[in-house]
Amino acid sequence: MKKSVSYLAIPVLAGLLWAGRPPKPAKYELREAYPGLAFDQPVEFVNPDDGTNRVFVIAQKGVIHTFPQKGATTAKVFLDLTNGVVSGGERGLLGLAFHPNFKQNGYFYVNYTRGKPLETVIARFQVSKTDPNRADPASQLILLTYAQPFDNHNGGKVAFGKDGYLYISAGDGGSGGDPHSNGQNLKALLGKIMRIDVDKKEGKLNYGIPKDNPFKGNKEGNRQEIYAYGLRNVWKFSFDAQNGQLWAGDVGQNEREEIDTIVNGGNYGWKIMEGKECFKSKECSRDNLKQPVIEYLHSTGDGQSVTGGFVYRGKQMPTLAGSYVYGDYLSGKVWALKKQPSGQVSNELILDYDGLISSFGEDKDKELYICSYSDGKILKLAGAGSQ
Repeated sequence: MKKSVSYLAIPVLAGLLWAGRPPKPAKYELREAYPGLAFDQPVEFVNPDDGTNRVFVIAQKGVIHTFPQKGATTAKVFLDLTNGVVSGGERGLLGLAFHPNFKQNGYFYVNYTRGKPLETVIARFQVSKTDPNRADPASQLILLTYAQPFDNHNGGKVAFGKDGYLYISAGDGGSGGDPHSNGQNLKALLGKIMRIDVDKKEGKLNYGIPKDNPFKGNKEGNRQEIYAYGLRNVWKFSFDAQNGQLWAGDVGQNEREEIDTIVNGGNYGWKIMEGKECFKSKECSRDNLKQPVIEYLHSTGDGQSVTGGFVYRGKQMPTLAGSYVYGDYLSGKVWALKKQPSGQVSNELILDYDGLISSFGEDKDKELYICSYSDGKILKLAGAGSQ
């Protein structure tokens, strides 16, 4: 893993200043959760919360695998979409979400790219009526599609909020510097987080528009699916299991990565701003723009591609309770961020993994996992030395 010169110099300097002192013991470690199991470019680890104690892993080329949460040595193919998915780079099968009533209706939702010209598809599938570990490939209902002008910045996350609505992240369309200015264009879905009601249909749509979406019923032609905008490429977002707060990691351009808390109608600034600074200009208007909770710079060696994580609500690591755990895809660094009611923020580096972090995930007990893109392993975050 490539590290910056400044980062490499830290342990050398420490050795000169504090020679003879033992290093501070690590608080946390990553353990291989399922020895013998590896997946082809895993990008999502999801638990359906249906009482079956199963977990699901997405392989980017188009396969969803399922296996028991504990003790699994083999995995079953739940759904194979490789023939319909265009993958490679930032394209592929990118997101999976289970309906809040999945146990009763068997519905789940995916986000994938297909076709030439390229487009994103948000689709619903249903579990087989004869095998709970297989999906019915013929059950696909396409809810929404939108064109992708370039191969990168496809976002890809889908998840249900506590309100029962489906949230969808869409990147700004790709290339670099948002050449089509999608982030601030309210008539486009790119550069947004959307919110739709999958349990209703409105007009010709296969979904409904929640009544409090910020542009519901507008007369200007703004897309009513939009929940928040001004985002460059939210690769991963999640909801705090305790209070429902939406957290997102927005991948930056050339200088800055940011973590945001997303609110209804919020404008997060892209491409007026990158992180907390004006983009490609010395001055810009920050009026009505939401600022990141925290940012980190490419120049410091902390990384170049943020991977959003989860607020930890498990029981095995009490010192992490309430912390937003996230990482960087390229550097392998993992942080624990805490935001106090007063607005104060602390951010602790807790791990430095020598691999590519494509995704974080939760099991039914709210313990945290990492998908290692480099070797296909699923790793569990644990307290160092714990059983």
